[in-house]
Amino acid sequence: MPIYEFEGKRPAIGARSFVHPEAVMIGDVVIGEGCYIAAGAVLRGDWCRIRVGNRCNIQDNCVIHAAPDREAVLGDNCHIGHGAIVHEALLGNHVLVGMGAVVQDGARVGDDAIVGAGCVILVGKEIPPRKVVVGVPGEVVGDVSEERAKASWAGTQLYQALPSRYQKAFREIKPDEL
Repeated sequence: MPIYEFEGKRPAIGARSFVHPEAVMIGDVVIGEGCYIAAGAVLRGDWCRIRVGNRCNIQDNCVIHAAPDREAVLGDNCHIGHGAIVHEALLGNHVLVGMGAVVQDGARVGDDAIVGAGCVILVGKEIPPRKVVVGVPGEVVGDVSEERAKASWAGTQLYQALPSRYQKAFREIKPDEL
């Protein structure tokens, strides 16, 4: 996997985490324990800090970055959907960011909130805990129901099982093996 030191800063990855060989991590990036980082994800801590809590999943083609001397922080159990961008934002614990969503600079998303697919949370916006936010620009449309909270946790737990599965059964197949 491409992991790069930058200006003396190098990524740190929890021992029980899995980072796909085609994910990229640069500089000041800390990945907690039990995380799953999918193919194509880019965590670029060159001029910023990136902190990813325990048991998070960052799916295919996500980008996490921040402005110079700032940080992007994901609490524990965050679920970042395919192609999402988190830029200099603070996500609480178990935040679900839907596919293709963008969480912009200075945004804060509370614990157990759900950011809908394709949503754009504008600069500095605060989303309270356990709220659903959708649209462009993102607006709170209601509370996370018990049913939706259970479904969100079920999806997160599927990804939380992946690191150990990948560590046991993942291997590259050469073309001559097909």
